[in-house]
Amino acid sequence: MFQSLLGPFSFIGLLILSNVFMTFAWYAHLRNLSDKAWWIAALASWGIALFEYMLQVPANRIGFTYFTLPQLKIMQEVITLLVFMPFAMFYMDSPFKLDFVWAGLCLLGAVYFMFRS
Repeated sequence: MFQSLLGPFSFIGLLILSNVFMTFAWYAHLRNLSDKAWWIAALASWGIALFEYMLQVPANRIGFTYFTLPQLKIMQEVITLLVFMPFAMFYMDSPFKLDFVWAGLCLLGAVYFMFRS
């Protein structure tokens, strides 16, 4: 369904959206639920993660028709870093560090090795 509506690279948009949900599921409780019991944070995170999986599963199914599994995984890692950096800086108020740039460059190297012929 998603593929016919959005074209062959629809999986990238779905992976970005799924990463937004998963980043909030994994880390937003550190800010929003820090005064609650851990199991309340876990339940809230599982609720958010449900929406992540509703986007991630079709994204990977679409992407797997065009790319190998290792290529899909490295794209996921790049998207994760691209989503995490603004989340950390703007939502969690973490300062920008040059290490974000170095980590991104390392991932670009990994992308090169996964996609070279």
